[in-house]
Amino acid sequence: MRISTAGPLLSLILTAILIPTPTTPAQTPPAADETRDAKRPPNVVFILTDNQGAWTLGCYGNPDIRTPHIDRLAAEGMRFTRALSSNPVCSPTRATFLTGLMPSQHGIHSFLDPKYMMGPEAYDTLDEFQTLPEILRDAGYVCGLSGKWHLGANLTPSNGFSFWVTKPDGSTREFYDQQVIEDGKLRNEAGYTTELWTRKGIEFIEQNQERPFFLFLAYNGPYNLGRLMANPPKNRHAEYYRGKEFKSFPVDTMHPWQDANKYFHNTQTAMERCAAETSGVDDGVGELMATLERLGIDDETLIVYAADQGWMGGQNGLWGMGDHTKPVTAFELMMQIPLIFRHPGRIAAGQTSDRMVSNYDFMPSLLSYLGLSERMPQQPPSPGRDFSPMLTGTRSPEEETEWDDTVFYEMEVCRAVRSERWKYVSRHPNGPYELYDMQNDPQERVNLYGQPGMETVRKEMAEQLDAFFTRYADPKYDIWNGGGSKAKRHTK
Repeated sequence: MRISTAGPLLSLILTAILIPTPTTPAQTPPAADETRDAKRPPNVVFILTDNQGAWTLGCYGNPDIRTPHIDRLAAEGMRFTRALSSNPVCSPTRATFLTGLMPSQHGIHSFLDPKYMMGPEAYDTLDEFQTLPEILRDAGYVCGLSGKWHLGANLTPSNGFSFWVTKPDGSTREFYDQQVIEDGKLRNEAGYTTELWTRKGIEFIEQNQERPFFLFLAYNGPYNLGRLMANPPKNRHAEYYRGKEFKSFPVDTMHPWQDANKYFHNTQTAMERCAAETSGVDDGVGELMATLERLGIDDETLIVYAADQGWMGGQNGLWGMGDHTKPVTAFELMMQIPLIFRHPGRIAAGQTSDRMVSNYDFMPSLLSYLGLSERMPQQPPSPGRDFSPMLTGTRSPEEETEWDDTVFYEMEVCRAVRSERWKYVSRHPNGPYELYDMQNDPQERVNLYGQPGMETVRKEMAEQLDAFFTRYADPKYDIWNGGGSKAKRHTK
């Protein structure tokens, strides 16, 4: 783990010099716990964005896109530099965040059909599992959803949520003049839906500030795919990005595996749209943080910022995620997601962790952080690991060394294992196969599978991949061995 504290320390020194010490009781602000139970568990705000590569954020090095509030979250907490998603599309990754399970365990291998979200065939695809919000509800939290659900039965609150404002579908055609679900009914939202999710999330916080709450603020932005990428942005950032040069978006020859998104590949409008919608989400993060400060509950609230899966914007000649290629792919930037934890007073500011973690590690780590690790379901067994000691600084040097920097990935017939040095990609039943040296070829330009001298590495990685899924895959959802999927198959 790499820790940087020079910035916060300098600020504390300057504050001590420049601000006089209060000399009377009237000058001392009331303690936060004078009006609330000091033993109350922390509130949780889980911000999850849609199709967002970590590389699009300023705190991950992007020089073009303005994200000052997300950058502040990172500066005041811990940022994971190598957080990876276990799947490249929405429904499976959201299910993994809320269950700690892989697609071959929860059964959602791809994005859900609209028929499972609205209409006579609609059903809750997570009903057979004990989910994170259900566990938190049973532990005394009030749980609210504002934003994208895409896990079935969208009209009806489920999984422990009592506050429920969402979309009727999973895809995003536009961010303006769209249908939303509120109070169990469809209605039209004429305004900017990114602002709606923020506004409703704040409403939930204001209504429940006197008790522990869990807010799932699930933006459907920035999205970065589909026909909307041919439409110029319209939010308050549109003028700033109009005609701007985007050096962070490589203009490369289209990859031969690119299948979808070809019509906006390398276009200026698509870059502007991505940037403006990313900054639009950042505005919401800023409003949320201001609300917590205004209500005096900032120090009592853990904020987690993540994305459901990564996204590529020209790197290696690819636009989109792993399901936008033929064959389905597992390139690093399609997997890499932002992951930031901020909790003033408990998580030290200015930290970065280079440990490799997955979204299936999220649920066991969060529950452990909240003191609820004993409530983590044991069946099906989660492959998730507890990284909460990294957040609190309680992991010993020996434990830090013992962390296994290996993560796994699957999208229907495509499975991958990523270790510290190697990435091995296998497709059932007959390939194509890929093997990359991630230390010497981090952009995954040279496929070493089948090259002389790679036989031992290839065999070891294949065995590691097979052992993992042999241990964790549920036969009824194990596509490689004849199992099925709750979602329509993307590949055969």
